[in-house]
Amino acid sequence: MYSLLVLSTLACFFALLFTPLVRRVAVRNAWLDHPDGRRKTHHHPVPRLGGVAVAVSIFATVVVWLVVPLRGALLLHGSLDLAVRLLPAALLVLMVGLADDLRGLTPFQKLAGQTLAALLACGAGIRMESLAGHAVHGLSGIVLTVFWLLLCMNAFNLIDGMDGLAAGVGFLASLTALLAAVLQGNVSLALAVAPLAGALLGFLWFNRPPASIFLGDGGSLTIGFLLGCYGALWSQKCVTLLGLAAPLMALAVPLVEIGVSIVRRYLKGDPLFLGDHNHIHHRLLERGLTPRRAVLILYAATGVGAALALLASAAAGALPALAIVLFSSFVWIGIQSLGYAEFGAASRLVWGGGLRRAVRSEIAIEELRVALTAADGPEQVWTAVLRVGQAYGFSSVEMRWYGSTFRWASSPAVDSFWSLWIPFDDGDFVRLQRSGGAGASLPGAGPLAETLAAALGSRRLTPR
Repeated sequence: MYSLLVLSTLACFFALLFTPLVRRVAVRNAWLDHPDGRRKTHHHPVPRLGGVAVAVSIFATVVVWLVVPLRGALLLHGSLDLAVRLLPAALLVLMVGLADDLRGLTPFQKLAGQTLAALLACGAGIRMESLAGHAVHGLSGIVLTVFWLLLCMNAFNLIDGMDGLAAGVGFLASLTALLAAVLQGNVSLALAVAPLAGALLGFLWFNRPPASIFLGDGGSLTIGFLLGCYGALWSQKCVTLLGLAAPLMALAVPLVEIGVSIVRRYLKGDPLFLGDHNHIHHRLLERGLTPRRAVLILYAATGVGAALALLASAAAGALPALAIVLFSSFVWIGIQSLGYAEFGAASRLVWGGGLRRAVRSEIAIEELRVALTAADGPEQVWTAVLRVGQAYGFSSVEMRWYGSTFRWASSPAVDSFWSLWIPFDDGDFVRLQRSGGAGASLPGAGPLAETLAAALGSRRLTPR
């Protein structure tokens, strides 16, 4: 324990020493993050190479500690082989992030570099060895590990949008992994995590609101990568589903953020890699919180996840399962309180019957398309149009087609609420009317009109 305290304190000291130097170099070379009034809401340009200061602090700590004649140094020598093998992967992540900070990379280029780094980490011995209580070996283990590391890297990159947020969450998560390693007796993991925790604590002095330096992509990606690697090492001693959940809960805030972002962008039809200003911290600001209070709330959420992670990792009996249930409940309540319109709409579709109506509409449209393709003569065309009109709940259907007129109404007089009118050449048309008593909403009306216009319009090229 004494060695871990000295190790983390040394890293903190180096971060306090190197961060101002890196900041000065960044300002001198105009390597600054400029505000844009949308996603970047800081008031003046800020240096964005804080990740270099964190990385150099960790490296310097390990180098100095190796020459200290203490028992902890001897233990570190014993696990140095893994650290050396992991170094190329960590440096590659840092370089990818710095290249994006200084020159800008496409999403594909960033993902390619991150994937290569994750594969290098797998070659260095970082592996997720179990999933849902089942052992994972070979190619499956590599795929799972790469996915996990990519998830962690990009999750921390997403939350790096407010002063002190990513660095503070990273510090709390690394502190959680350090405590878990001590409780498990995992000396190698504890020695690996301690420098990261100390370096992030020292860096936070300059990154706290208002920040004088940002982590940048180089910092956020590297922190996510290292914590992902530590989480994989943590999970290697957790062979059950409950134990595997512990690293997930320790990284709750960034992982929930990336999960929410992917789902809501998918629901809206936006590109998954397109940045926006609808992240969790943005939603907190929109609710009137100051940036400092928003960050403190997310720190508190990280603390709750950390406590539950330690409970799931160290406790026995039913307590780990209780920790997961509590964690899931807190996540659900938290997401609901943010008021995302995408999730509200999806919930109404699923639980309000909208999804079922939408599926029925899609089936009716597909059957219409097939029937119109096979129809021979106006009568068969009318039969197909009438069938889909009734399936959609229209009160009246009328069609004029090559001199023939067809009409149907559910009652002698229709109090029209609104009409769907599709005109063709020579005065031909299709009109579908919906009565006021049939309800105001009509899922799939647009696709229905498009299908009718396209299918019937193509048939007019060859009159029947």
